[in-house]
Amino acid sequence: MEEYGFLFRISAWVLPILIAIPLHEASHGWVAWKLGDDTAYKMGRVTFNPLNHIDPFGGTLLIISGGTAAFGYAKPVPINYWNLKHWRRDTILVAAAGPTSNLILAILSALLFYIVPFVPQPIGPWLGATIYSSMVINLILFVFNMLPLPPLDGGRVAVAILPWQLGQLFARLERAGIVIILIALFLLPWIGRQVGLDVDVFNLLVLQPAQYLMIFITLAVGI
Repeated sequence: MEEYGFLFRISAWVLPILIAIPLHEASHGWVAWKLGDDTAYKMGRVTFNPLNHIDPFGGTLLIISGGTAAFGYAKPVPINYWNLKHWRRDTILVAAAGPTSNLILAILSALLFYIVPFVPQPIGPWLGATIYSSMVINLILFVFNMLPLPPLDGGRVAVAILPWQLGQLFARLERAGIVIILIALFLLPWIGRQVGLDVDVFNLLVLQPAQYLMIFITLAVGI
């Protein structure tokens, strides 16, 4: 891959990001719209236009990290969960829609590997690298967003599943959720290194599960 240079590598990551993030966010908005809340639809967020979804700072983090910085983020899709017809069930469906779209996109990307041998040089190697990047990015986004901690999608699912009082108590973590995530991703590993311990929370909770999913998908589609 080195022989194709910097632009080759960057473009192979940028294109999947420009597809994965808008699809994730638009899926939230579209499902919410169909289930009774048109907030995102009225604000133009049920669209695949990357400019409507990607946060410049978060998107840059995702690109320069080679897809491993799942804390690279999009602009939150505005959803009023109280407008949903069946709050508990529909909250789960809306929250799970984004990560599910990433999982589906990862599977479709794996299937695209079948056409790579038939694509001529130099497009073939670039296409293969782009498809691989798409699988990595989408699986990381899927696993990361399904972690059961508000404000992540998995946290919203947990809030809807838990008994009402416990769920509302858990929902209060949303205000501190990002801080907790940043501490787990950066501060804990740093403290661990100071005392000679490997405390790589991101690798344990996100990268390893994403790797296992990639192995399972590649075996399932036969590539």
